[in-house]
Amino acid sequence: MGEIAGNIEKIKESLPAGVSLIAVSKTRKPEEIMEAYNCGHRLFGENKVQELLVKKEVLPSDIQWHLIGHLQSNKVKLIAPFVSMIESVDSIRLLELINQEAKKAGRQIDVLLQIHIATEETKFGFDFSEVETINWAAISASMTNVRIRGLMGMASFSSNEQMVRREFRKLKSLFVSFREHYLRNIDYFSEISMGMSGDWPIAVEEGSTMIRVGSAIFGQRKYS
Repeated sequence: MGEIAGNIEKIKESLPAGVSLIAVSKTRKPEEIMEAYNCGHRLFGENKVQELLVKKEVLPSDIQWHLIGHLQSNKVKLIAPFVSMIESVDSIRLLELINQEAKKAGRQIDVLLQIHIATEETKFGFDFSEVETINWAAISASMTNVRIRGLMGMASFSSNEQMVRREFRKLKSLFVSFREHYLRNIDYFSEISMGMSGDWPIAVEEGSTMIRVGSAIFGQRKYS
């Protein structure tokens, strides 16, 4: 077993039932992704649309691609025909565009709403106060070609475990409140995507159902 496959197996063995592992493959070569694929892994996350499009053409068609980075409006149409999930929906306008392009593609696309939970201002996402002013039940009902599956957030890049834990806990609390107020009878609203290579064990303890792990699988990131 190769190192990548071994890392995936080790992480999966540590995950509770019901928690998915998204292998973050940005900047990784196809042969690295294939090592993960060949050990049975199918969920991969990419940050940039152009990189995702290149990899899609040379890698197996049964890979389930998650777009986890900031998505520009003019790039939605490029991934709508095939993307499995868009985890980084950070505006109503983007949600509307995804719905439009999904309809053109004859598909229903799963999405997560990205919530800004970190202290860094550079991260994208809805603010907590903003989320609470929107009638999500009406929006969900009106957009027939998207399914709001849950929420996504990135904690602060910090060694302060208690701060990171508080941020994850805040996202879980918002998820529970969101479901109760807007999507109580929607079974598919079930995902909380939080936790990356440095903090995923904390995220899982705080209720994550989906972790996004790159360097802990593939090694330190390589930039071209």
